[in-house]
Amino acid sequence: MNKLLVALGLAATVALVGCNKDKAPETGATTGEHLENAANQAGHDISDATANAANETATAVDNAADATAAAANNAADHAEAAAHDAKEAAKDATAATAGAVENGAANVKKEAQQ
Repeated sequence: MNKLLVALGLAATVALVGCNKDKAPETGATTGEHLENAANQAGHDISDATANAANETATAVDNAADATAAAANNAADHAEAAAHDAKEAAKDATAATAGAVENGAANVKKEAQQ
């Protein structure tokens, strides 16, 4: 965008300074040629800026996709670890419950024998 403004400013300067059509500019080019060259340069600058913006956008999209994939993998790893922990907790709870039932049954049997 800055290049475009500089090119347009240059074109305006050339137009204002080179208004005298009777005298050729020092470069030998007419004012019209100067304006045409400035317009061509502005077109190239706009094309370059557009290409740069497209490349930067593509890079940003790639980076976002990579970050999203990494976050999904991280979430999956955490979910797997949580599922494993829940499974282990369920095993421990089942074992504790079974132990309590056996202990209670042993107490009932002991009291029944007395």
